[in-house]
Amino acid sequence: MLEISIPGGQTLRLSQLLLDYNGTLAADGSLLPGVAERLQSLAQHLQIHVVTADTFGSVRDQVAHLPVQLAVIPPQDQAQAKADFLDTLWPEDAVAIGNGRNDELMLKKAALGIALVQTEGAAASALRAADVVTPGIIEALDLLLHPDRLRATLRC
Repeated sequence: MLEISIPGGQTLRLSQLLLDYNGTLAADGSLLPGVAERLQSLAQHLQIHVVTADTFGSVRDQVAHLPVQLAVIPPQDQAQAKADFLDTLWPEDAVAIGNGRNDELMLKKAALGIALVQTEGAAASALRAADVVTPGIIEALDLLLHPDRLRATLRC
């Protein structure tokens, strides 16, 4: 569990990390450099879930060596499927990271929603639903590995 006290705000008690795959952890179906190492470190504190429709059909091979639980969802109504998956985890204990329109509901529902803008860009609705926006997945994961950065961003 990660416990992060936000000055002037709430204390986040996070036990779950829910991640989109394509556009978030991966580009064109391949895991981005630096992601695996950070997920290994975060797995000591959080239960990690990757939720994807697996557009490129590569997610199983790409995350097989990682300490994550994989959920492949149907290609239709992905936004609701991701939100429904989050509901099974205790949303008030979860951080969600994504970039697409299909991530909006999970970003809004999670205790902490982090949107990112990488090579795919980001849907405006995902940015509006997030608590924090980062330029990439490395920066997003590093907020959890270095909570003082997150405290500085979210303090009142």
